[in-house]
Amino acid sequence: MSASAFAPAKINLYLHVGPPGADGFHPINSLMVFADLGDGVSISSGSEPPLRLTGPFASSLGDGDNLVTRAARQLAVHLGRLGPLPALVLDKRLPVASGLGGGSADAAATLRLLNAEWKAGLSPVELEALAADLGSDVPACVRSRPVTASGRGDVLGPAPLLPSLPAVLVNPGVACPTGEVYRAYDLSARFGGSDPVAPPAVLPDAAAAALWLGDLRNDLEAPAIAVAPVIGDVLDRLRAAPETRLARLSGSGATCLALCADPGSAHRLAGDIRQTHPDWWVRACSLGGLRDASV
Repeated sequence: MSASAFAPAKINLYLHVGPPGADGFHPINSLMVFADLGDGVSISSGSEPPLRLTGPFASSLGDGDNLVTRAARQLAVHLGRLGPLPALVLDKRLPVASGLGGGSADAAATLRLLNAEWKAGLSPVELEALAADLGSDVPACVRSRPVTASGRGDVLGPAPLLPSLPAVLVNPGVACPTGEVYRAYDLSARFGGSDPVAPPAVLPDAAAAALWLGDLRNDLEAPAIAVAPVIGDVLDRLRAAPETRLARLSGSGATCLALCADPGSAHRLAGDIRQTHPDWWVRACSLGGLRDASV
């Protein structure tokens, strides 16, 4: 079996976004967690192109350069490795441009995978420093543990102690480009703050976590609905369900999440939505940290 690494979906449980600074970037404050579902990156034992795409969303990615090959090249250059890169396989199971950090997670998994394969011995801190050049979310995805993120999303801090969070993820299959969402946010001029959030001392269960998160927000939710109105339909469907304790957009969209009290409720809700909206991507999952790194 070839060496492989899991690339878990990233979820923003809240996302507070301030007005743009002089450099044009928006400061954020967010709590990021990771799902027990995601993509996979593996090393092929055969003679193949530098990157082969598999999985249900492989056709959504263009051929050629992407964050996986960029991450591989960056690590090779950092280590002074010469010669061709190993052939990699990206099993693309997450929708593309969906607010789940898929590309960032794939890049982070590539760094972890090749650091181990090449026996480079780089520490997590060293990998995160390399990851920062690939995108603001990539360092958090290298860690793949619950973290708070501030600055541009690249300043990581400790997360509150969270219970396992049963959840349902729903993506209606529409494009919701991050740039368009931020432009809509700027046009609205309804900016939130990005100050740190003080967590409670104890969050004993998923219901308590949902209650605390209910006082927080995703500042990109309204502009994302302006860009892709079907997101509002997804949120209405989730919020009307008796199983839902909290529903909101993840990241800049278009994936929405519903937190449920227990795994049974999450699976029941996911099944109901699949029946009424078979064209939507729907998954029940658990939110927390990184599972075992093998795919």
